[in-house]
Amino acid sequence: MMPVKTGKAADGRGLWLKFTITTPPEFVEGLSNFLMELGAQGVFQEELDISPFTDAPEPPSRGVLNAFLPSNASDRSHISALTTYINSISEMFPELERPQVVTEVLVDPDWEEQWKKYFKPLRVTRSIVIKPTWERYQATSRDTVIDIDPGMAFGTGQHPSTWMCLEAMEEILLKDRSFRDWRVLDVGTGTGILGIAAAKLGAKSVMCVDIDPRAVEIAHENVAVNRVGDRVVIVNSDVVKIKGSFELIVANLTADALIKIKSHLVKMMEPGGYLVISGIIEQNRRDIEKAFLKDRLATHRAITDREWISYVFKKPPRANG
Repeated sequence: MMPVKTGKAADGRGLWLKFTITTPPEFVEGLSNFLMELGAQGVFQEELDISPFTDAPEPPSRGVLNAFLPSNASDRSHISALTTYINSISEMFPELERPQVVTEVLVDPDWEEQWKKYFKPLRVTRSIVIKPTWERYQATSRDTVIDIDPGMAFGTGQHPSTWMCLEAMEEILLKDRSFRDWRVLDVGTGTGILGIAAAKLGAKSVMCVDIDPRAVEIAHENVAVNRVGDRVVIVNSDVVKIKGSFELIVANLTADALIKIKSHLVKMMEPGGYLVISGIIEQNRRDIEKAFLKDRLATHRAITDREWISYVFKKPPRANG
């Protein structure tokens, strides 16, 4: 997760720019991607078709997106950029209703109340269920339940880039017997959701790294709630300062960030180990493949969900003798 810099209210609390966008469902995915690239720390759809493992309801005629960006001197440019984007998609699809935008500046909103509006228990893989700490869920014998209190770290498993990571991790940690003791590195941990999942899926040790101290604080709390503190350590650091080797590395970032730290990630991969990268949209696919495949990594799997792609790379095993 990238560091957050917000403006300050008179009492020192952070300011946040909130966009509420009412839009035809055909624009929801593109608007969500655009807002994330614009710098939104979270984009939430009020009527969510959230589980890839349940039958989807009939899509609504209109969707409502809520996006939160740090409020600062860039507010006007962010509003202008969003307006320009909406103008362009409206010109391309004149038969669809133009998205309507309401903006407001919030003073450190009550994040718990914001999350309660959008975050409900969610099955993200065949065995993993993500649930907020304030909700009850009747688990079955097959369920691996992860309790998350997002605070303001934004990471709940609702986004395709997160559940694709979880799907890949589930397959690797439950099915691959190449390693008896899995060491896992979670890069840009946010709420700690991926690191916690790794521990609950059987990893012996997990290191979660994030450069944002507020995310680290929230990740610590979630690790404690899930009772995996004996196997999970949270580190407030840039990943390039991390040393060691890992059988599984997971990095849910942006394409640019992944390419920037690619060499260090590959260096830390144990021979025969895996690297799961996510947060990649279709237009960045070629750049990612060009950067990562030249390091003799094999593509073990590519997972897609609409415009989003997650890659699972495998490092060649150590030669015998």
